[in-house]
Amino acid sequence: MARRPYSADEAGAALRALANADNLAGMARFGIETGTALGVSMPGIRSVAARISHDHQLAQDLWQSGIHEARILAGLVDKPHWVTPDQMKRWTADFNSWDVCDQICGSLFDKTPYTDAMIVEWAASDQEFVKRAAFATIAWKSVHDKKADDTCFLPFLALIREASTDHRNFVKKAVNWALRQIGKRSAQLHAPALALAQELASSTDKAARWIGRDATRELQSAAVLGRLSLS
Repeated sequence: MARRPYSADEAGAALRALANADNLAGMARFGIETGTALGVSMPGIRSVAARISHDHQLAQDLWQSGIHEARILAGLVDKPHWVTPDQMKRWTADFNSWDVCDQICGSLFDKTPYTDAMIVEWAASDQEFVKRAAFATIAWKSVHDKKADDTCFLPFLALIREASTDHRNFVKKAVNWALRQIGKRSAQLHAPALALAQELASSTDKAARWIGRDATRELQSAAVLGRLSLS
């Protein structure tokens, strides 16, 4: 199906046509904020996005609607080269659910010219989902940015070490995710990521110890070692 321009009202109507109240309970069980949610599945949101022409203003309008799925859709109809640092700061300040955070970071914010600078800024934030955005973006960038030199990821290990004692669940899990993805990116990055994971695994801090042990387990798995030709 060919893409065409949509208004915010049309896009909202397309999402509402896929609304399923039965999905809301399942979303809540996974810790997703459902106060403004319609209960549209991620495949459903992607099916709507596939019909819409990329449109920066539409993305802003969808974000301003406050509707959970509309905000995820906003990240799919925007394009990274249209994004500004101000937009990145405004949207992350609005994050109130881990899935919106992760989807926006993985569909949009990990590909902008400002990504690395924003990661550093967000990692220093006290706001739970802003800080999560830093590490979700690191994780996505590790997977998506095939052209980046591996050395670009080494400074992120210091951010991971610093954030490893944050006990908030949504931060802790993102820090762990970022560490694992860096270590799985390449054989070159595997060694320093594993070294950090093992360091954290022996920490006296409960959060750091969990992050380190879980990351060590995956980075030393046969699947990862085999894929990186390290076994």
